[in-house]
Amino acid sequence: MPTTQTRSPQRSVMRPINRFLEQWVPSALTFAIVLTLVVAVLAMTLTQTSPVDVVKGWGDGLSGLLAFMTQMCLILLLGYMLANTRPVRKLLRWLARVPGTAALAYVFVFVVAAVASLITWGLGLIVGTLLAREIAVVARERGMKVHFPLLVAAGYSGFVVWHMGYSGSGPLTAATPGSFLAPSLHDKVIPVSQTTFSTWNMLAALAVIVVCGLLFFLIRPSKDDEIYELPARVGSEADDDADDEVITPADRIDASRILTLLLGLGLAAYLVVHFVQGGTLTLDIVNWSFLALILLIVRSPFELIHLTKKAAANVGEILVQFPLYAGILGIMASSGLIKLFSDAFVSIATPVTFGVLALISAGFVNFFVPSGGGQFAVQGPIMLDAANQLGVDPSIAIMAVAYGDQWTNMIQPFWALPVLAIAGLKMRDILGYTFVTLLGSGVVMAAALLFVSL
Repeated sequence: MPTTQTRSPQRSVMRPINRFLEQWVPSALTFAIVLTLVVAVLAMTLTQTSPVDVVKGWGDGLSGLLAFMTQMCLILLLGYMLANTRPVRKLLRWLARVPGTAALAYVFVFVVAAVASLITWGLGLIVGTLLAREIAVVARERGMKVHFPLLVAAGYSGFVVWHMGYSGSGPLTAATPGSFLAPSLHDKVIPVSQTTFSTWNMLAALAVIVVCGLLFFLIRPSKDDEIYELPARVGSEADDDADDEVITPADRIDASRILTLLLGLGLAAYLVVHFVQGGTLTLDIVNWSFLALILLIVRSPFELIHLTKKAAANVGEILVQFPLYAGILGIMASSGLIKLFSDAFVSIATPVTFGVLALISAGFVNFFVPSGGGQFAVQGPIMLDAANQLGVDPSIAIMAVAYGDQWTNMIQPFWALPVLAIAGLKMRDILGYTFVTLLGSGVVMAAALLFVSL
C-alpha cells in the first residue's frame, strides 16, 4: 500500500518525526542489548562495583524473571488467540456494520479497540486492526468514503488504555505474592482494588476514551483532504481453515469439542472457587480466565492448536528480551543503581509532583523498554523506592509507570508492527494521528495523577 499523502496539518508537523523513527529507531531487541551495556557502564562509573561484580550481577539476574516472562507471554498469546476465535471474528463483522457515517466510524473503532484493550492488551491490538479493516470493507460496499489509515490509527490508539485494565502487567505484578516487586513493597502486595479498580483510575480510563474519541472526530479528513480508501483488491479477511483431515480414531478425538469443553468448564469452576474463597486477581488468574474462555468457545483441540500456532509467532521476541531485562535488573540491584536513581528522582520530585514526573520518565523509558512487563522490571523498583522516601502511596507509583508505558506506545513503533503488517501500512501513515492520541491521553493521565496526589 503506498504512503498516504494528505494535506492535514498534523501530518505536516509529524513528517520529521516519521523520518527520524524510520531511519534511526532500531529493533526492541537491539535497544535491550544497548541498554544492558549502558547500565553496566553506569554501574562501574557511578558506584564502587567492579567489572567482575557487574558480570556476576548480570548473570545471576538473567533467570530472575522466568516466571514473570511466562506470564507475560501467556497474556500476549491468549489475547491473540481470543481475537482470532470464530465468535470474535463474527462479532467484529457484525460491529463493522454499526457506524453509519465516516466520522462515527473513526470514533467507533477507537472505542471498541479501547474496550478490548482494557480486557486484555493482546486482544485489543488485533481487534482494533481487524475491525478497521472490516469497517473499510463495509464502507466501500455502501459507497461511503473512509480514510483507511485513520481507521487503523484509531484502532491502534485504543491500546493507549491497556495498562489501566484487566491485564495491566504492573498492577497485577504488584498484586501477585512473591513477585519481583515484593522487595520494593516490603514483601506485601497491593490489591488491584487500589490500582486497576480504584475509582480514580477507572475515571481516568473513561476520560481518556472520551477525550481521544472526541479528538478522532475532530481530526477526521475534511473535503479538501485526500482520502485513501481500502484498495478494491482487499476484502474481508477470510477465516483460516482450522479443520484438519479426520481419518483415524485419534483424529476424531482431536476434532471433538468434548475435551476442550470439559477442560474449559473445569478451569471456570476453579476460578469460581478461587474468588468465592476470597482469592484475589493476579497475573496467573488473569491468564487462566482467558484460557478458560478460549477453551469454552473453540470447537476442538484441532482449532486450539491452530490458534496457538498462529499466535505463537508474536511471542518469540519477548522470550529473548525478558532475560536481558532481568539481567539489567540484576546489575541495578547488585550495584546499588536502584538506590542511586531513586535518590536522584526524590531530589527533584515532591509528593504532589511525583506522579506526573514518574509518568514522564516512564514514557521516556518506554522507548528503550517497550514491553510493559520489562519496563516494570527495570523501572518499577526505582519508582517504588522513591515513592517510599517521599511518603507517596505506592499505588500512585505503580499506575504512574503504567500510564507512562502505555502513553508513548502511540509513537513507539514496536507494538504497532503487527498492526501495520495486518493493515498493509507503514508507521508514517498513522503516526500523525496517533501523535494526537499521545497529546490528548497525556493531558488526561497527568491530570489524574496530579489530582490523586493532592
